[in-house]
Amino acid sequence: MNIFKLRLCLPLMLGALVAGCGGEAVKPAAPPPVVQSPPPKITVGLALGGGAAKGFAHIGVIKMLEANGIEIDVVAGTSAGSVVGALYASGMSPYQMQQQAFALDEANIRDVSLFSGGLLKGQKLQDYVNQLLGQKPMERFAKPFAAVATRLDSGERTVFVRGNAGQAVRASSAIPGVFEPAPIGRHRYVDGGITSPVPVDAARQLGADMVIAVDISNKAAGNRPGHMLGIVNQSIVIMGQRLGEEEMKRADIIIRPRVGQIGPADFEHRNVAILEGEQAAQALIPQIKARIRELQAARTEAERPKPEPTPACESSWFGRRLGRDDCKRN
Repeated sequence: MNIFKLRLCLPLMLGALVAGCGGEAVKPAAPPPVVQSPPPKITVGLALGGGAAKGFAHIGVIKMLEANGIEIDVVAGTSAGSVVGALYASGMSPYQMQQQAFALDEANIRDVSLFSGGLLKGQKLQDYVNQLLGQKPMERFAKPFAAVATRLDSGERTVFVRGNAGQAVRASSAIPGVFEPAPIGRHRYVDGGITSPVPVDAARQLGADMVIAVDISNKAAGNRPGHMLGIVNQSIVIMGQRLGEEEMKRADIIIRPRVGQIGPADFEHRNVAILEGEQAAQALIPQIKARIRELQAARTEAERPKPEPTPACESSWFGRRLGRDDCKRN
């Protein structure tokens, strides 16, 4: 009798159980959100070449790089490039540099010194740069900075990264025959364009993964300078041209503002030089961003965990006793 009642009640119990579960279906737990890791940091270096008054073009280049979100981490400069590079690395914005460029009075950087190895001493240039920097030494700059000069007694390239910024800029800009050699310690230094016209290698030494080089020099290709400063500048270009070509090959991007029409002493054309720098940089922004993405992808791939290697197969003791190769069987 009890078994009979149980058989009658069992369907009713099952029906009640199903009815009790007749609400909303149980949904599976949502998978955890995928967190996208930020792209790896690529240290971007800027190598600013020499070119006297053409150096104002560097300001235009920096303006366009910043306007397009290209972050510069380290800066190296030669000659005129060391002047702009020091101001920028110290924390000055490109618009502040442009204001200083327009306000520049050439009398503030000219100190005539006849019969002493150059027409100009260079002390005024040193003092002018240090004044703009607030007497800040290079190791206190917002970005790592290097000024490249040439040691007069040995012809060796010298890279300054610490100490008196104005003094380093003076040494890097000491055009032979125009400026006196700059004394630093026991040595005297002349223009860095003789040994490193565009300091790509110095930017690499500062830790750059990628170097954007800015070349404002005139190639020695039939140009006929008509005054002494132009002749001296052209001579430096000739001396450093072969070395510069080799060093430029180690840059990732080369920006060449069209400033060939501007003479080394044409300070009145500073606005034209800045505009040419802006146009040349803007034209290469897509290439610069593409190169950064390429380096980021390569670094991401290099940092991805590698699968564990498959252990080498060894025949078992039993297999070796029978003369059997278990690895081939597997």
